[in-house]
Amino acid sequence: MILFPNAKINIGLRVLRRRPDTYHDIHTVMVPVPWCDILEMVPASGGQGSFNMPGGDPLGIPPEKNLVLKGIRALEKFIGCELPPLDIYLKKEIPNGAGLGGGSADASFAIKGANEMFELGLSDEQMAAVAKTVGADCPFFIYNRPMLAEGIGEILAPVDIPSLNGLTVLIAKPQAEAVATPAAYAGTSPCELPEGASLAASLAAPVAEWKNDALIYNDFEDSIFPIRPQVATLKQSISQGGALYTSMSGSGASVYGLFSDSTAAQATFDHLPHCERFIAKLKF
Repeated sequence: MILFPNAKINIGLRVLRRRPDTYHDIHTVMVPVPWCDILEMVPASGGQGSFNMPGGDPLGIPPEKNLVLKGIRALEKFIGCELPPLDIYLKKEIPNGAGLGGGSADASFAIKGANEMFELGLSDEQMAAVAKTVGADCPFFIYNRPMLAEGIGEILAPVDIPSLNGLTVLIAKPQAEAVATPAAYAGTSPCELPEGASLAASLAAPVAEWKNDALIYNDFEDSIFPIRPQVATLKQSISQGGALYTSMSGSGASVYGLFSDSTAAQATFDHLPHCERFIAKLKF
């Protein structure tokens, strides 16, 4: 079985409060984008199973700590028995430390893939419960559609954003930059949303108007831009290229732009040196 775990972007990301468990409550909309890793899972040729990454893990994480295997172990715990051994191959295309959820997507797709391979019959809700034990972003990738995310990111509600259909998304990350999520949270100042305010309602406005809505804002930019000026410069470059809306995704270090003019998007893409980058049309 070959799967293609995809990335996500955040449209607005407000950090509301620090919780007693040291996590933070957030308010954000997550949107899937077609920048994908490649995950292959096949019955093991030997008795043990294996985990393989061409070129090794770029972060030096040992195989047993990779989120793919954590996802499989969490699934086994949920069903109460070990799964038949697998040989797993993961080719990373989504950058690490980018705020795009690549590792979370890998874990969730492994859960979904194993559910299908072994005919476990788990519902999306059950798989999301398994994924939640692996990471806060993981449940989103079980459903893999635009979602309003609250709590630590695990409380999800579907949201329709028809204005995104047909737009071109450009995503770029400076090659020399990566942001660790705990460090990014350490620099944020929790905010309070106005009574009754919701990103789901704000995003009903035309995309060109989003930059004028204070709610559609990524709070991490305030802490990341001063210490990662290349990321701030990248956002400015994408905006000047003609994007209707531009933002950092997650806790960075990637920045995306939404374009109605695909020619302008491609021209901007072509003039972003020293970046890992991606461009595609959105379709939901």
